[in-house]
Amino acid sequence: LCLRAEQAIATAVEEHGAHLVLLPELWCGPYFCQSQQACLQSLADPIHTSDDNDGNDSTSQNILLQRMQLLAKHYSVVLPISLYERCHNVLYNSVVMVDSNGAILGTYRKTHIPDGPGYQEKFYFSPGDTVGMGVFDTQHLGRIGVAICWDQWFPETARILALQGCELLLYPTAIGSEPQDVTIQSSAHWQRVMQGHAAANMIPVVASNRFGTEILLDG
Repeated sequence: LCLRAEQAIATAVEEHGAHLVLLPELWCGPYFCQSQQACLQSLADPIHTSDDNDGNDSTSQNILLQRMQLLAKHYSVVLPISLYERCHNVLYNSVVMVDSNGAILGTYRKTHIPDGPGYQEKFYFSPGDTVGMGVFDTQHLGRIGVAICWDQWFPETARILALQGCELLLYPTAIGSEPQDVTIQSSAHWQRVMQGHAAANMIPVVASNRFGTEILLDG
C-alpha cells in the first residue's frame, strides 16, 4: 500500500502537475474498524516530532512520516498524511500536514468519532483534542483546512475552519456501504453535504475516499 501511495503521488505530480495530493483516511492498511479487535490497537504509532539543527524544520521519528517527508520535498508537493496515532496511552485518528519542503506543519486529530455497524471507531480512537480544528499555513498553497471523514457530517467543522481563514478544505475519508441495511445508498447524501460546505463557506472542498471492497475475515 505504501508503494501504491508513492506511485500515486509521483503520477499526480509528474503527469498532472499536482501541488497537493490527498490520500484517503487510514490509507496505509485495511479499514480495520469494521469490528472490535484489541490486537489491532497495536497498529497505532507515535509521531514524535522534533526541531532540526537550524530550528526551521520539523522532522518525525515515525518511519512512515519520514518517507512521506522525503517524497513531499522531492516532488515539492503538500501531503496531508492520515495515520493511526498513539500519544502516550491515548489513540487518535490523525492527519499530519507535511509541507512541500518536507516540514511537518502540525497535526489534526479527528474530532467526531462514529460508532455503528461497520464503523466501530470509538473502540479504536479517542475524540481529538486539536485546539481550533486543523488549519495550516503552507509555503505556496495558502491556508489549508483539514478534517477527517465523519467530521464532514457536521457543518460546524467546515464553518470553524472557514472562519479561521482556510482557503481549501480537505476531507480524507473512509465511507462506503451501510452494513446494517444493504438497500441504503448514502453516497449521494455524502456528496451533497460536502457540496453544501463548499457553497455555504465559499471555499473549494476536496475529499479522497477509499475504494473497492474490504471484507473482514473474522465475522
